[in-house]
Amino acid sequence: MAEDASRLTSLAEQLLGVPLPVRVRAWDGSEAGPPGAPALVLRNRRALRRLLFKPGELGLVRAWVSGDLGIDGDLYTALDLMAGLVWERGEDTGRTPLRVLRDPAARAAVRELLTLAGPPIPPAPPREEVRRSRHLHTRRSDKRAISHHYDVGNDFYALVLGPSMVYSCAYWEDAGTLESAQRDKLELVCRKLGLTPGQRLLDVGCGWGSMAIHAAREHGVHVVGVTLSQEQAAYARKRVADEGLTDRVEIRVQDYRDVSDGPYDAISSIGMAEHVGAERYLEYATDLYALLKPGGRLLNHQIARRPQRDETAYHVDEFIDSYVFPDGELAPLGTTVTQLERAGFEVRDVESIREHYARTLRRWVTRLEADWDRAVRLAGPGRARVWRLYMAASALAFEHNRIGVNQVLAVRTPESGDSGLPLRARTWN
Repeated sequence: MAEDASRLTSLAEQLLGVPLPVRVRAWDGSEAGPPGAPALVLRNRRALRRLLFKPGELGLVRAWVSGDLGIDGDLYTALDLMAGLVWERGEDTGRTPLRVLRDPAARAAVRELLTLAGPPIPPAPPREEVRRSRHLHTRRSDKRAISHHYDVGNDFYALVLGPSMVYSCAYWEDAGTLESAQRDKLELVCRKLGLTPGQRLLDVGCGWGSMAIHAAREHGVHVVGVTLSQEQAAYARKRVADEGLTDRVEIRVQDYRDVSDGPYDAISSIGMAEHVGAERYLEYATDLYALLKPGGRLLNHQIARRPQRDETAYHVDEFIDSYVFPDGELAPLGTTVTQLERAGFEVRDVESIREHYARTLRRWVTRLEADWDRAVRLAGPGRARVWRLYMAASALAFEHNRIGVNQVLAVRTPESGDSGLPLRARTWN
């Protein structure tokens, strides 16, 4: 009688020291675990080898992306239940690999699991995995990282993002559609920047051109949008032409460090600063400060992580770094504000919109799942699985306040001290 799932569950619980919160379905069709819980489906013995040879988050991700492992049941519930089982480097949970291997019973469990897993050969990582660059945040490495993430195909992004083609947190003022919430976010940015007809706006990391088009069409400004993605630029330029805005919007394939035609009246940076890196952030802030005229405003829309007691122990999430945003880094909000101030900016307003991103991500996941077969045809099964996992896990991270997202409004205040902002009221509300 097939009973691999029972053996797997028993051995895993012996190894981890806690009951498994999910069911296990093994390659032989057997199941074990709490009734009614989502099932972790090991479709073959290779899935177990992936988990054993790379214990922790990266092993789980490799098994998921390759299709060796799946979830039967609600993905969000399964991720929530399993979150506490993933070993975090540098965190003394009492269940680190080193401590486990010092325990004779745990070592016996590992030996039995290795026997159950089949040939003792580490499976090769899925082809979607990238190696981290040894030279971070050079122009070449940044372009390569951006290409990995954004040059997946415009049709795939349109499937996930919808007609707005905005790949950042929407702003949910009501229970409207994803498109209306993204439009409200773009309008919020424009109001915070105080845009007026005839001004010059630099949109750093312009994506598929949505912010540039909105600002030019609704506020009459002249916009330069820069991106490192060839596919984004081609798509954005076509949209600009279709809107009849070629006289007011220019889309460039250009590194923000190479923009030299300032001064600008305003700069928007929406979901781009996460790619800059901690070592380059002051340079980023200083460059944007230099591109603004006195009195010019910067709206920096950026994901933030929670600060750690020992900041030197911070490490980039392995899944995100290997499959989603190579070389991306998150900083605490306080660090970002400090770096902006060091560059010369006066920070005038900070708004947290963390819950808005959780809702946005759930909408993106719903769109992806609703057209799954087409998503697989467009991006391939591995890349589609990366996106489903990344967006669902990110939604939970925002909901549980493990990460946040903030809009920071900063001004290049002139020597006169006149910031150009009102004394009290937020005029964009």
